[in-house]
Amino acid sequence: MFDENKLWRDRAGGRMKDLGRYLRYIFNGHLVIVLLFLIGTAAFYYQEWIKTLSPSFPAELVIAVIIGIFVTYSPVYNFLLEADKVFLLPLEEKLKGYFLKSGIASLVFQGYILLLVLAVLMPIYAHVGENGFSSFIPFLLVLLLIKAWNLASSWKIQFYVETSVHRSDFLIRYLLNAVFVYLLFKEANLLLLIGIGAIMVFYFYSFHVKTVKMGLKWDQLIEAEEKRMASFYRLANLFTDVPKLKDTVRRRKYLDLFISRIAFLQEKTYLYLFARTFLRSSDYLGLFVRLTVIGGLAIYFISFGVGQVLLTLLFIYLTAFQLLPLWNHHQNKLFVDLYPVSQQAKNSSFHYLLMVILTVQSFLFALLIVVKGEWFYSVVVLGAGMVFSYIFVYFYSKSRLKK
Repeated sequence: MFDENKLWRDRAGGRMKDLGRYLRYIFNGHLVIVLLFLIGTAAFYYQEWIKTLSPSFPAELVIAVIIGIFVTYSPVYNFLLEADKVFLLPLEEKLKGYFLKSGIASLVFQGYILLLVLAVLMPIYAHVGENGFSSFIPFLLVLLLIKAWNLASSWKIQFYVETSVHRSDFLIRYLLNAVFVYLLFKEANLLLLIGIGAIMVFYFYSFHVKTVKMGLKWDQLIEAEEKRMASFYRLANLFTDVPKLKDTVRRRKYLDLFISRIAFLQEKTYLYLFARTFLRSSDYLGLFVRLTVIGGLAIYFISFGVGQVLLTLLFIYLTAFQLLPLWNHHQNKLFVDLYPVSQQAKNSSFHYLLMVILTVQSFLFALLIVVKGEWFYSVVVLGAGMVFSYIFVYFYSKSRLKK
């Protein structure tokens, strides 16, 4: 006899156990100490920045734009596996309770994230407005209600396979969420908020009616779940081997101009291989782009003077440390061991490429400081970044890779 409650408990329990096992490795790493220092530094400059805000600062608009993103992005964690498209497909009608529990679990987790975001943004509202933090709890309860609506609407959209429907749904829900949050923090007339709430209810109901006779898109649900877990496994892979991690590769022909500069020589074999892997793999190039963008924004907006140098070194370290797995990316491929190239050539190729990547990042950070008009600190940042990169690549990474 099929028991959907037991299935959900087994799936959710197994997923929590899996996450807990890898989280132990993550939080035991010294990277956490660096992240805590980064958060503390960002918090200090954030507080200093808030003190400079004038009463005319559009706090409600800024909060609406940011919170709108977090409430709109509302995936339902369904805990589905690849084999479910075969074995659970005939039982689709009996899984309503299963997916309802998944939605509630998603609301609890994402509601906690929403709580943290609101806690971060509330000091801006308290500084500019007159109510201070007295509205924190009422705002949180209303936002959780809006989050539940987004989760329900997002689930109904999963019955469609057309990407245009998904994109338009995200845009419409974001606009509704942002306007509602803006009016909420602006303490607009209650009737106006109720009117937007009625539009949201009608929006959900319209899709509910259209999808009553539709079936679940199992391939789509399973693919989305695998992508979410792959993101976590990529993070865990920085601290321990993750057998479940699947590589994602993209052609990116427009980046071939960087590869073409590598000389066609035997001793450059591994340099070509590592460079190709870095540019084609979403794990490494995406990581570099994300950390560079986040670091650049932090350096440009929330720091000054010595803080810019410290943030530069922190983000260079985070980038370098998380690119170390590139060394073992091809360790399970037999043909790589057949290359007639010495181990020394492999070592020097990897260290050279890592040094080039960190140098480019240091230059970009220094360039942002030049844009701010601080020439002295731009030179200091570039010099400190180069020296730190050299020490990390040719001293720290060598001992780390030996382990």
